Amino acid sequence: SRGLQGLCDGDSGLVQRASAPYPHRNIRSKRKTIECWDIYDANKNRTGRLMKRNDWCLKDGEYHLSVLGVVARPDGRYLITKRVMTKAWAPGWWEVSGGAAQAGEESADAVRREVLEETGLDVNDAISGGYMFSYKRENPGEGDNYFVDIYRYEMDIDESDIHLQEEETDGFKFASLSEIRELASQGIFLHYDSIARVFEA
Repeated sequence: SRGLQGLCDGDSGLVQRASAPYPHRNIRSKRKTIECWDIYDANKNRTGRLMKRNDWCLKDGEYHLSVLGVVARPDGRYLITKRVMTKAWAPGWWEVSGGAAQAGEESADAVRREVLEETGLDVNDAISGGYMFSYKRENPGEGDNYFVDIYRYEMDIDESDIHLQEEETDGFKFASLSEIRELASQGIFLHYDSIARVFEA
């Protein structure tokens, strides 16, 4: 078996899985390592096919999976981070940690990895928390349909515990719910309308 059968299905960006052992998180070409994501069906089941990261090739009814991890303190404040200005999408906006699940990666493992990479925090050390809810977005004809799994963790932390991923984030703060709502009202807090209820849990 060739493992993953080629890199792309034509120009679509789809990667076809052959009979090699699962999971495959990355494909090594002669030039570079390519991050891959699982393709899911409308019932959130893996199809057994992969797509390359950010290669928006999904057909209607196909999805990838993303995760968001909300970190709350016992005092009711939330860790939020500011996106670097070099981001192609929403530069300078505020958000909670998150990103795409890699191929073969379970949702809970993906959110732990994303929070750890972006903030230096390990949610395995949380006082409490876990999965809260999911939502689905469809963008017909754009090739970018996705599920988002939302997690919330309570952690007793302060500024000294945060170690930012500088290529992704340009600052952080522990914000109150009213501060987050104000950022959302200014249109500079990502995903707020979709995840608002996680802040009130």
